[in-house]
Amino acid sequence: MKFTKMHGIGNDYVYVNCFQEKVPNPSEVAKRISDRHFGIGSDGLILIKPSDAADFEMEMYNSDGSLGAMCGNGIRCVAKYVYDYGLTDKTRITVATGSGIKTLELTVEDGKVALVKVDMGAPILEAERIPVDVTKLEDGLPASIPKAERTSVDVSQPAEGQAPVSAEEPETVGDGGTAPKRGEKPIVGRLLCVNGKDYPVTCVSMGNPHCVTCVDDVDGLKIEAVGSDFEHHPAFPDRVNTEFIKVLDRNTVQMRVWERGAGETWACGTGACAVAVACILNGWTEDDVTVKLRGGDLRIQWDREKNTVFMTGPAEVVFDGEVRL
Repeated sequence: MKFTKMHGIGNDYVYVNCFQEKVPNPSEVAKRISDRHFGIGSDGLILIKPSDAADFEMEMYNSDGSLGAMCGNGIRCVAKYVYDYGLTDKTRITVATGSGIKTLELTVEDGKVALVKVDMGAPILEAERIPVDVTKLEDGLPASIPKAERTSVDVSQPAEGQAPVSAEEPETVGDGGTAPKRGEKPIVGRLLCVNGKDYPVTCVSMGNPHCVTCVDDVDGLKIEAVGSDFEHHPAFPDRVNTEFIKVLDRNTVQMRVWERGAGETWACGTGACAVAVACILNGWTEDDVTVKLRGGDLRIQWDREKNTVFMTGPAEVVFDGEVRL
């Protein structure tokens, strides 16, 4: 099987051109090739396939073999692959994913794709659609977060002139949006008990479920000690991706991520989108946010009038190869 290893700010996958290759039992192949000691080494496997509904189809598998719906860093690499390897000459393409068809705009420099802007669609805030079992959450956030839980921006209160979403009167978004129905509480600043500790969480789906929580020290966080407990918490029937964040200023957020089915990764595009949405809903940042991940930065913009999230970032080829299955 011929393949190309690529990464989006450190979130690396093995890509296979299924216009030319056939991959039997991709779930097992994903587990084998993802192993960083006995395989190629990656966060998973992404198949680039023909599509009747879009220009291309992206089918992704996590490193544990589970089928994923969407990967923001992965889809940028798909865009770079199809352009750089001659499958298209268009700089605006559509890609079918497990969470719908995404539109991508390619920035080309010296004949190669350097940046990709992805229309990630509307954030999903309805508990049933994320999904989240709200009966496993506490009713609300205390009046103030204890000092040890605060970030460099005081997240216990929204910024002056900007209020968080009200539980009773959630913010109205653009047509076709997926904000909670009036009277239904969005999951903003609710308390989740993990290993006996209460974490204030905001939950968002970007085609896959995310749980965002503030911590005092992102770099020093022992993510391996708590990430799996978030992922498998009974509040999340389909498991969850968890973003541990620190708000640095009104336009900058630091983040580490524990991805369901993969553990900690250096970057997560849908996670960065969920982080930006969560910060905006809480009133901590503006609508245009730079999210700093371990592998690099992503620019996330939430056009709240259209209720569409845009993600812009790079994609890189690591190497081409061939492996015997």
